[in-house]
Amino acid sequence: MASLAGDAAPVALEPMPGYLDLISRASTAILGAWRDCGTCGLELSKRTLLDNAYITMTEIALFFFCAYLWTQIRWRLTESLFKPLARWWRLLPKDAAKMPESAWKLVFYTMSWSYSTYLLFFTSYSFFHDPPSVFYNWKSGMSVPTDIAIAYLIQGSFYGHSIYATIYMDAWRKDSAVMVVHHIITLALICFSYAFRYHNVGILVLFLHDINDIQLEFSKLNIYLKSRGGGYYLLNDVLSNMGSVSFSITWFWFRLYWFPLKVLYATCVSSIQSVPTIPFYFFFNALLFALLLMNIYWFLFIVIFVVKVLKVKEVNDVREYEEEEDSKAAAGLLCKSQAGNRKHVQNGVTKDKHL
Repeated sequence: MASLAGDAAPVALEPMPGYLDLISRASTAILGAWRDCGTCGLELSKRTLLDNAYITMTEIALFFFCAYLWTQIRWRLTESLFKPLARWWRLLPKDAAKMPESAWKLVFYTMSWSYSTYLLFFTSYSFFHDPPSVFYNWKSGMSVPTDIAIAYLIQGSFYGHSIYATIYMDAWRKDSAVMVVHHIITLALICFSYAFRYHNVGILVLFLHDINDIQLEFSKLNIYLKSRGGGYYLLNDVLSNMGSVSFSITWFWFRLYWFPLKVLYATCVSSIQSVPTIPFYFFFNALLFALLLMNIYWFLFIVIFVVKVLKVKEVNDVREYEEEEDSKAAAGLLCKSQAGNRKHVQNGVTKDKHL
Protein backbone atom coordinates (compact mmCIF):
# COMPACT_ATOMS: atom_id res chain seq x y z
CA MET A 1 0.00 0.00 0.00
CA ALA A 2 1.35 3.40 -0.90
CA SER A 3 1.64 6.04 1.79
CA LEU A 4 -1.55 8.01 2.17
CA ALA A 5 -2.02 11.57 3.37
CA GLY A 6 -4.69 14.20 3.38
CA ASP A 7 -7.74 13.16 1.36
CA ALA A 8 -6.04 10.39 -0.62
CA ALA A 9 -8.26 7.33 -0.98
CA PRO A 10 -7.02 3.75 -0.59
CA VAL A 11 -6.78 1.72 -3.77
CA ALA A 12 -6.86 -1.74 -2.22
CA LEU A 13 -7.14 -3.51 1.09
CA GLU A 14 -3.82 -4.23 2.73
CA PRO A 15 -3.57 -7.89 3.85
CA MET A 16 -3.33 -8.43 7.59
CA PRO A 17 0.32 -8.93 8.60
CA GLY A 18 1.79 -11.79 10.58
CA TYR A 19 3.49 -11.47 13.95
CA LEU A 20 6.99 -11.26 12.46
CA ASP A 21 5.89 -8.64 9.95
CA LEU A 22 4.27 -6.67 12.77
CA ILE A 23 7.42 -6.77 14.91
CA SER A 24 9.68 -5.88 11.98
CA ARG A 25 7.63 -3.04 10.50
CA ALA A 26 6.43 -1.63 13.83
CA SER A 27 9.95 -1.49 15.27
CA THR A 28 11.21 0.16 12.07
CA ALA A 29 8.41 2.74 12.19
CA ILE A 30 8.88 3.46 15.90
CA LEU A 31 12.67 3.82 15.61
CA GLY A 32 12.27 6.02 12.54
CA ALA A 33 9.76 8.25 14.33
CA TRP A 34 12.10 8.46 17.33
CA ARG A 35 15.07 9.54 15.17
CA ASP A 36 12.93 12.15 13.42
CA CYS A 37 11.67 13.55 16.71
CA GLY A 38 14.62 15.80 17.42
CA THR A 39 12.52 18.39 19.25
CA CYS A 40 10.48 15.94 21.32
CA GLY A 41 10.06 16.89 24.94
CA LEU A 42 7.76 18.37 27.52
CA GLU A 43 7.41 21.71 25.78
CA LEU A 44 6.47 20.12 22.43
CA SER A 45 4.04 17.75 24.18
CA LYS A 46 2.33 20.66 25.91
CA ARG A 47 2.05 22.61 22.65
CA THR A 48 0.79 19.54 20.77
CA LEU A 49 -1.79 18.88 23.47
CA LEU A 50 -3.13 22.42 23.29
CA ASP A 51 -3.16 22.44 19.48
CA ASN A 52 -4.78 19.03 18.88
CA ALA A 53 -6.93 18.07 21.88
CA TYR A 54 -10.58 18.96 21.39
CA ILE A 55 -13.07 18.30 24.16
CA THR A 56 -15.76 20.57 25.56
CA MET A 57 -16.93 21.21 29.11
CA THR A 58 -20.34 19.83 28.10
CA GLU A 59 -18.72 16.52 27.11
CA ILE A 60 -16.78 16.38 30.39
CA ALA A 61 -19.97 17.08 32.36
CA LEU A 62 -21.80 14.35 30.42
CA PHE A 63 -19.00 11.92 31.24
CA PHE A 64 -19.26 12.49 35.01
CA PHE A 65 -23.06 12.46 34.94
CA CYS A 66 -23.17 9.15 33.04
CA ALA A 67 -20.50 7.59 35.30
CA TYR A 68 -22.69 8.50 38.29
CA LEU A 69 -25.74 7.21 36.42
CA TRP A 70 -24.11 3.81 35.78
CA THR A 71 -23.36 3.51 39.51
CA GLN A 72 -26.98 4.29 40.38
CA ILE A 73 -28.36 1.93 37.72
CA ARG A 74 -26.14 -0.87 38.98
CA TRP A 75 -27.15 -0.30 42.60
CA ARG A 76 -30.86 -0.22 41.76
CA LEU A 77 -30.67 -3.33 39.54
CA THR A 78 -28.73 -5.12 42.26
CA GLU A 79 -31.27 -4.32 44.98
CA SER A 80 -34.44 -4.71 42.93
CA LEU A 81 -33.53 -7.52 40.51
CA PHE A 82 -30.23 -9.33 41.00
CA LYS A 83 -30.43 -9.97 44.76
CA PRO A 84 -34.08 -11.12 44.59
CA LEU A 85 -33.11 -13.46 41.72
CA ALA A 86 -30.27 -14.87 43.81
CA ARG A 87 -32.72 -15.59 46.64
CA TRP A 88 -35.29 -17.03 44.26
CA TRP A 89 -32.68 -19.31 42.69
CA ARG A 90 -31.54 -20.30 46.23
CA LEU A 91 -27.88 -19.70 45.42
CA LEU A 92 -25.25 -20.68 47.94
CA PRO A 93 -24.27 -17.70 50.15
CA LYS A 94 -20.81 -17.25 48.58
CA ASP A 95 -22.35 -17.38 45.07
CA ALA A 96 -25.24 -15.07 45.98
CA ALA A 97 -22.71 -12.45 47.11
CA LYS A 98 -20.92 -12.47 43.72
CA MET A 99 -23.88 -13.06 41.40
CA PRO A 100 -25.06 -9.37 41.15
CA GLU A 101 -21.62 -8.27 39.93
CA SER A 102 -21.58 -10.86 37.14
CA ALA A 103 -25.18 -10.19 36.16
CA TRP A 104 -24.54 -6.44 35.91
CA LYS A 105 -21.41 -6.86 33.80
CA LEU A 106 -23.15 -9.38 31.53
CA VAL A 107 -25.97 -6.91 30.87
CA PHE A 108 -23.63 -3.99 30.15
CA TYR A 109 -21.05 -5.78 28.00
CA THR A 110 -23.73 -7.51 25.93
CA MET A 111 -25.24 -4.11 25.19
CA SER A 112 -21.93 -2.34 24.48
CA TRP A 113 -20.46 -5.13 22.34
CA SER A 114 -23.68 -5.41 20.33
CA TYR A 115 -23.48 -1.70 19.57
CA SER A 116 -19.80 -1.93 18.54
CA THR A 117 -20.66 -4.90 16.32
CA TYR A 118 -23.44 -2.87 14.72
CA LEU A 119 -21.05 0.01 13.98
CA LEU A 120 -18.34 -2.20 12.48
CA PHE A 121 -20.46 -4.64 10.45
CA PHE A 122 -23.82 -3.00 9.75
CA THR A 123 -22.79 0.51 8.79
CA SER A 124 -20.44 1.98 6.18
CA TYR A 125 -17.40 1.85 8.51
CA SER A 126 -14.69 -0.50 7.19
CA PHE A 127 -12.35 -0.40 10.19
CA PHE A 128 -12.43 -4.13 10.96
CA HIS A 129 -11.79 -5.38 7.43
CA ASP A 130 -9.42 -2.52 6.60
CA PRO A 131 -7.71 -1.40 9.85
CA PRO A 132 -5.38 1.13 8.14
CA SER A 133 -8.53 3.04 7.13
CA VAL A 134 -8.94 4.25 10.73
CA PHE A 135 -6.40 6.97 9.87
CA TYR A 136 -7.51 7.82 6.34
CA ASN A 137 -8.41 11.51 6.02
CA TRP A 138 -7.57 12.20 9.67
CA LYS A 139 -7.52 15.88 10.57
CA SER A 140 -6.88 17.60 13.88
CA GLY A 141 -10.19 18.63 15.43
CA MET A 142 -12.30 16.75 12.87
CA SER A 143 -15.91 16.14 13.86
CA VAL A 144 -16.82 12.84 15.53
CA PRO A 145 -19.82 11.05 13.99
CA THR A 146 -22.77 11.00 16.40
CA ASP A 147 -23.04 7.20 16.48
CA ILE A 148 -19.36 6.85 17.45
CA ALA A 149 -19.62 9.72 19.96
CA ILE A 150 -22.49 7.84 21.67
CA ALA A 151 -20.35 4.69 21.89
CA TYR A 152 -17.53 6.72 23.43
CA LEU A 153 -19.81 8.32 26.01
CA ILE A 154 -21.23 4.93 27.00
CA GLN A 155 -17.85 3.22 27.28
CA GLY A 156 -15.90 6.12 28.81
CA SER A 157 -18.45 6.77 31.55
CA PHE A 158 -18.71 3.04 32.27
CA TYR A 159 -14.96 2.71 32.83
CA GLY A 160 -15.08 5.80 35.02
CA HIS A 161 -17.74 3.99 37.06
CA SER A 162 -15.71 0.76 36.95
CA ILE A 163 -12.69 2.30 38.71
CA TYR A 164 -14.96 3.14 41.66
CA ALA A 165 -16.83 -0.18 41.42
CA THR A 166 -13.69 -2.35 41.41
CA ILE A 167 -12.51 -0.74 44.65
CA TYR A 168 -15.81 -0.32 46.52
CA MET A 169 -18.45 -2.60 44.96
CA ASP A 170 -16.85 -5.71 43.41
CA ALA A 171 -15.42 -8.76 45.17
CA TRP A 172 -11.67 -8.26 45.67
CA ARG A 173 -9.59 -10.76 43.70
CA LYS A 174 -5.94 -11.57 43.08
CA ASP A 175 -5.91 -9.38 39.97
CA SER A 176 -8.10 -6.53 41.25
CA ALA A 177 -5.14 -4.14 41.51
CA VAL A 178 -4.24 -4.95 37.89
CA MET A 179 -7.91 -4.47 37.01
CA VAL A 180 -7.85 -0.94 38.46
CA VAL A 181 -4.74 -0.17 36.37
CA HIS A 182 -6.49 -1.67 33.33
CA HIS A 183 -9.53 0.57 33.85
CA ILE A 184 -7.34 3.66 34.25
CA ILE A 185 -5.38 2.88 31.06
CA THR A 186 -8.59 2.08 29.17
CA LEU A 187 -10.20 5.30 30.36
CA ALA A 188 -7.09 7.27 29.37
CA LEU A 189 -7.19 5.68 25.91
CA ILE A 190 -10.88 6.45 25.52
CA CYS A 191 -10.58 10.08 26.66
CA PHE A 192 -7.40 10.95 24.78
CA SER A 193 -8.37 9.07 21.61
CA TYR A 194 -11.65 11.01 21.58
CA ALA A 195 -9.92 14.34 22.21
CA PHE A 196 -7.32 13.67 19.50
CA ARG A 197 -9.92 12.24 17.11
CA TYR A 198 -8.55 8.70 17.06
CA HIS A 199 -12.11 7.49 17.61
CA ASN A 200 -12.09 5.12 14.63
CA VAL A 201 -9.40 2.87 16.06
CA GLY A 202 -11.01 3.23 19.49
CA ILE A 203 -14.19 1.51 18.31
CA LEU A 204 -12.09 -1.36 16.97
CA VAL A 205 -10.26 -1.73 20.30
CA LEU A 206 -13.54 -1.82 22.24
CA PHE A 207 -15.05 -4.40 19.89
CA LEU A 208 -12.07 -6.73 20.26
CA HIS A 209 -12.16 -6.61 24.09
CA ASP A 210 -15.80 -6.59 25.16
CA ILE A 211 -16.76 -10.02 23.80
CA ASN A 212 -14.56 -11.80 26.36
CA ASP A 213 -16.31 -10.08 29.25
CA ILE A 214 -19.66 -11.38 27.99
CA GLN A 215 -18.39 -14.96 27.92
CA LEU A 216 -16.65 -14.65 31.30
CA GLU A 217 -19.71 -13.36 33.14
CA PHE A 218 -22.00 -15.84 31.36
CA SER A 219 -19.77 -18.71 32.49
CA LYS A 220 -19.60 -17.44 36.07
CA LEU A 221 -23.38 -17.08 36.31
CA ASN A 222 -23.82 -20.68 35.20
CA ILE A 223 -21.20 -21.81 37.71
CA TYR A 224 -23.30 -20.19 40.44
CA LEU A 225 -26.51 -21.69 39.07
CA LYS A 226 -25.30 -25.26 38.69
CA SER A 227 -25.24 -25.83 42.47
CA ARG A 228 -28.24 -23.69 43.45
CA GLY A 229 -30.28 -24.96 46.35
CA GLY A 230 -27.50 -27.38 47.25
CA GLY A 231 -28.30 -29.54 44.20
CA TYR A 232 -26.64 -30.17 40.84
CA TYR A 233 -27.94 -28.91 37.48
CA LEU A 234 -26.37 -30.51 34.43
CA LEU A 235 -27.54 -27.87 31.93
CA ASN A 236 -25.81 -25.04 33.82
CA ASP A 237 -22.69 -27.17 34.21
CA VAL A 238 -22.59 -27.81 30.45
CA LEU A 239 -23.22 -24.12 29.70
CA SER A 240 -20.46 -23.02 32.09
CA ASN A 241 -17.99 -25.38 30.43
CA MET A 242 -19.02 -24.28 26.93
CA GLY A 243 -18.70 -20.65 27.97
CA SER A 244 -15.28 -21.29 29.47
CA VAL A 245 -13.99 -23.01 26.34
CA SER A 246 -15.29 -20.27 24.03
CA PHE A 247 -13.88 -17.62 26.40
CA SER A 248 -10.41 -19.18 26.26
CA ILE A 249 -10.47 -19.43 22.46
CA THR A 250 -11.81 -15.94 21.79
CA TRP A 251 -9.43 -14.37 24.34
CA PHE A 252 -6.49 -15.57 22.26
CA TRP A 253 -8.19 -14.87 18.93
CA PHE A 254 -9.50 -11.37 19.68
CA ARG A 255 -6.95 -10.01 22.17
CA LEU A 256 -3.71 -11.76 21.26
CA TYR A 257 -4.19 -12.30 17.51
CA TRP A 258 -6.51 -9.64 16.07
CA PHE A 259 -5.65 -6.89 18.56
CA PRO A 260 -1.91 -6.74 17.81
CA LEU A 261 -2.20 -7.56 14.10
CA LYS A 262 -5.08 -5.20 13.36
CA VAL A 263 -4.88 -2.44 15.97
CA LEU A 264 -1.18 -2.23 16.87
CA TYR A 265 -0.12 -2.55 13.24
CA ALA A 266 -2.50 0.28 12.30
CA THR A 267 -1.38 2.55 15.15
CA CYS A 268 2.36 1.84 14.80
CA VAL A 269 2.75 1.56 11.03
CA SER A 270 -0.34 2.77 9.13
CA SER A 271 -0.85 5.86 11.28
CA ILE A 272 2.55 7.32 10.50
CA GLN A 273 2.15 6.44 6.83
CA SER A 274 -1.16 8.30 6.56
CA VAL A 275 -0.24 11.17 8.90
CA PRO A 276 3.58 11.54 9.17
CA THR A 277 3.23 14.20 11.90
CA ILE A 278 0.49 12.41 13.84
CA PRO A 279 0.39 13.80 17.41
CA PHE A 280 1.20 11.76 20.54
CA TYR A 281 2.29 8.76 18.48
CA PHE A 282 4.48 7.32 21.26
CA PHE A 283 1.98 8.02 24.05
CA PHE A 284 -0.93 6.17 22.46
CA ASN A 285 1.15 3.24 21.31
CA ALA A 286 2.68 2.91 24.79
CA LEU A 287 -0.82 2.66 26.29
CA LEU A 288 -1.89 0.10 23.69
CA PHE A 289 1.21 -2.01 24.32
CA ALA A 290 0.48 -1.83 28.07
CA LEU A 291 -3.01 -3.13 27.29
CA LEU A 292 -1.47 -5.99 25.31
CA LEU A 293 0.83 -6.88 28.23
CA MET A 294 -2.16 -7.05 30.56
CA ASN A 295 -3.96 -9.28 28.06
CA ILE A 296 -0.96 -11.60 28.14
CA TYR A 297 -0.92 -11.45 31.98
CA TRP A 298 -4.58 -12.51 32.14
CA PHE A 299 -3.97 -15.19 29.51
CA LEU A 300 -1.67 -16.84 32.07
CA PHE A 301 -4.70 -17.08 34.39
CA ILE A 302 -6.60 -18.72 31.54
CA VAL A 303 -3.82 -21.29 31.07
CA ILE A 304 -3.90 -22.05 34.81
CA PHE A 305 -7.68 -22.28 34.61
CA VAL A 306 -7.54 -24.79 31.70
CA VAL A 307 -4.97 -26.92 33.54
CA LYS A 308 -7.17 -26.85 36.65
CA VAL A 309 -10.23 -27.97 34.67
CA LEU A 310 -8.27 -30.81 33.06
CA LYS A 311 -7.02 -31.98 36.46
CA VAL A 312 -10.06 -31.63 38.70
CA LYS A 313 -12.84 -31.43 36.09
CA GLU A 314 -14.36 -28.39 37.81
CA VAL A 315 -14.77 -24.83 36.55
CA ASN A 316 -13.89 -22.05 39.02
CA ASP A 317 -12.49 -18.54 38.75
CA VAL A 318 -8.79 -18.98 39.57
CA ARG A 319 -8.59 -15.29 40.47
CA GLU A 320 -10.71 -15.82 43.59
CA TYR A 321 -9.10 -16.06 47.01
CA GLU A 322 -10.61 -19.52 47.52
CA GLU A 323 -7.79 -21.05 49.53
CA GLU A 324 -7.56 -18.07 51.87
CA GLU A 325 -11.34 -17.99 52.31
CA ASP A 326 -11.38 -21.72 53.05
CA SER A 327 -8.58 -21.28 55.57
CA LYS A 328 -10.43 -18.42 57.27
CA ALA A 329 -13.61 -20.47 57.34
CA ALA A 330 -11.76 -23.45 58.79
CA ALA A 331 -10.09 -21.19 61.36
CA GLY A 332 -13.49 -19.79 62.28
CA LEU A 333 -14.96 -23.25 62.72
CA LEU A 334 -11.94 -24.26 64.81
CA CYS A 335 -12.35 -21.23 67.06
CA LYS A 336 -16.04 -22.00 67.48
CA SER A 337 -15.21 -25.62 68.26
CA GLN A 338 -12.60 -24.62 70.82
CA ALA A 339 -15.00 -22.12 72.39
CA GLY A 340 -17.63 -24.85 72.55
CA ASN A 341 -15.17 -27.25 74.20
CA ARG A 342 -14.21 -24.63 76.78
CA LYS A 343 -17.88 -24.05 77.50
CA HIS A 344 -18.48 -27.76 78.01
CA VAL A 345 -15.46 -27.99 80.31
CA GLN A 346 -16.65 -24.98 82.33
CA ASN A 347 -20.12 -26.52 82.63
CA GLY A 348 -18.55 -29.78 83.80
CA VAL A 349 -16.46 -27.98 86.42
CA THR A 350 -19.55 -26.13 87.64
CA LYS A 351 -21.46 -29.39 87.97
CA ASP A 352 -18.57 -30.96 89.88
CA LYS A 353 -18.58 -28.07 92.32
CA HIS A 354 -22.28 -28.50 92.93
CA LEU A 355 -21.77 -32.18 93.52
